[in-house]
Amino acid sequence: MVNSPRHDSSVRIMSEVRDRALQATDTPVVLLDAADPLLAAVWVNAAFTRVTGLRVADVQGYTLLLPVSDGLAARTDVPHAHQEPRRPAELEAALRGGAPCGHVLPVRRVDGSLLWCRVQVSPVSAVEGGPVTHWVAVLQDLTEQRTHEAAQEAAVAAERRERRSLALIAQVSDLLMDLDDPRALREIAGLLRHGIVGWAGFYLADGGLRPADGPDPHPHAHLRTTRHTAVLPDGATKDPVQRVLDGQLDRPVEVDLDVAHLPGSPSAWLAAHAGPRPRDPALDADGIALDEPPDRRVVVLPITGRRHVRGLLVVQPRGGGGRAALETAQVTVLELVARRVGMVLDNVRLYEREHRLAEALQRAMLPEQAEVDGLDVWTYYAPNSANAQVGGDWYDVLQMSTDVVGVVIGDVVGHDVEAAAAMGQLRSIVRSYLFDTSVPGPVLDRVDQLLVGMRVPRSASLVLSTLTRSPAGWSLAYSRAGHLPSLLVRAGAVTELDGAGGALIGFGRGTRPTSTVELRPGDVVVYYTDGLIERRDRGLREGLDQLGRVAAAVTARDAAGIGEELLSRLADHTEDDVAVVVVRVPDPQDVMARVRSPRRRRWSLPSEAASISRARHAVVRTCEAWGIADASNAELVVSELVANAVLHGWGHVTLQLYDTGDGLRIEVEDANPAPPVTTDGHPGRVGGFGMQIVERLSDWGWRQSRGGKLVWAKVRPGHLPSHEDEDEDDD
Repeated sequence: MVNSPRHDSSVRIMSEVRDRALQATDTPVVLLDAADPLLAAVWVNAAFTRVTGLRVADVQGYTLLLPVSDGLAARTDVPHAHQEPRRPAELEAALRGGAPCGHVLPVRRVDGSLLWCRVQVSPVSAVEGGPVTHWVAVLQDLTEQRTHEAAQEAAVAAERRERRSLALIAQVSDLLMDLDDPRALREIAGLLRHGIVGWAGFYLADGGLRPADGPDPHPHAHLRTTRHTAVLPDGATKDPVQRVLDGQLDRPVEVDLDVAHLPGSPSAWLAAHAGPRPRDPALDADGIALDEPPDRRVVVLPITGRRHVRGLLVVQPRGGGGRAALETAQVTVLELVARRVGMVLDNVRLYEREHRLAEALQRAMLPEQAEVDGLDVWTYYAPNSANAQVGGDWYDVLQMSTDVVGVVIGDVVGHDVEAAAAMGQLRSIVRSYLFDTSVPGPVLDRVDQLLVGMRVPRSASLVLSTLTRSPAGWSLAYSRAGHLPSLLVRAGAVTELDGAGGALIGFGRGTRPTSTVELRPGDVVVYYTDGLIERRDRGLREGLDQLGRVAAAVTARDAAGIGEELLSRLADHTEDDVAVVVVRVPDPQDVMARVRSPRRRRWSLPSEAASISRARHAVVRTCEAWGIADASNAELVVSELVANAVLHGWGHVTLQLYDTGDGLRIEVEDANPAPPVTTDGHPGRVGGFGMQIVERLSDWGWRQSRGGKLVWAKVRPGHLPSHEDEDEDDD
């Protein structure tokens, strides 16, 4: 069929209309040459020019469907002939098959900026059913969509960072709640390494820097070999880290640990002891470095307390880069962590100072174990460890005259400095009045009258008693002010001394009564505070009954043995302070009928010189009670072990004695984990031979304990040690 001129005119008009429509549309359209391997653009519409700035004359050789990063957006065949342009695999497969497809690609504008578009490509043939001669690409601008998505992604990322930061701060707070955890700071450093930095460490400033794993309340007990002392030469510019320690800078400071620092400065100390350890770079066969050594620039933040800088938090950003590599949010988290650690360290120091003050008051007021003429007396005191070794329980044993002995035991409410002070006041008042009269009731009357005027802020209970010797024996007189009754143990029978009761001390109305009991040889009187028997899982009456059963079953024939058996059965898991006084009237039959008691005794001693003589006295009396010969050797050994604990350890000293059947085992425990060392003495001065003496007189060893170290020695009567290791520390 032959087309008429009218038909040809209609086709031409329609073609022109189509061309004008493509030019007039607001959608960018590009015509690509299918014969060109790179599909170069041969025509663009006005919308494309408006969006990209590229006109028809500018697109000759323009490669729309190649990634911009390949450098082929503006084609020049020769310069880029060596490159192999790669389209996305999905797009390449569709073009090879002549099928329509779409893909998100960047289009470079005339000013070099990128316009992200979704490019929809369709094949075009010159004749219907013929081969593909061109591709038409329609562009959809995704700028607004991508901007919105990017903003959403940024908001989500910021929220995630904030959530991680809050979670990290919460974890840090949880760790810092346990002030006694010796690894709290190490675990916090691990959290920081896991969360936001590549490396982190804490260093406390206690007269010099030292690495720290936890908020140690005993800073001066550490070895000095890891400390730094900031002594700078005259005229030297002050080290920036020293300025941080001095509180002159409150912002993070960057320090390069690989450069030379002023000798004696904190930066020099950090370079030697802090940060990720340097390593040698890998070398090739010719000895040439294959990579650079790791970046050792660190960021130093002050750990500030209420008034002073307590130490440093040292961190290295991931990948190095120093201060600039840390984001603002990361710096904020690190500053919050350092501030919280500083406040906790402040609290630990304040708590420790209060504890030392209260403990000093309390220990100064508690008497040494008294040697009483004609009576066997044993005393024990142990504050509950949960109350920072400070309690309100107390006792007193007074040799008022040759034939009169006073015994007092009491309990002041509270576990702090105020309780210790109230206990000291009360003890002094009772002591003063007791020397005026030996009748307990009138003494407590006078104490009541004085306390009302003094307005002592803490209430207290006590038992006041006097033991008076006569030709017929000993007589016990007592009066109670709101305190639990003492126990009289006689021939396996237990009687509660519950007479002469009254209100708490200071609240007495009228005259306080006095009760009396005649004691026989072998009688035992047990004074105690409620910490010995009171538990959350049982009533007070039940605790009293159990104490009575245990006291009735005691087989020991000496006050210390009786006391130790009571403690072993009742005081292993105490929930409060415990004070116990055991008074036994000697029996002439004791020498003829020694009975094996539970051969274990324990003393808690303060870390002071007076404890050495007390320990020697305790060993001598124990050897006498147990019938162990060569008490002088045991006395010398325990003297050296306790002296070492007092001089070189810290915290309380625990002395335990065991009868092993073939000798005496002595154990001395203190809070210093460093082992004892045998030396050849100190040249030029006296001392240093202590462990040589112990080694000569006993088999000895040591082991780590939960609170520090335990040193043991076994003394065998009439036997010099073979010095062979018997693994006694595993007993």
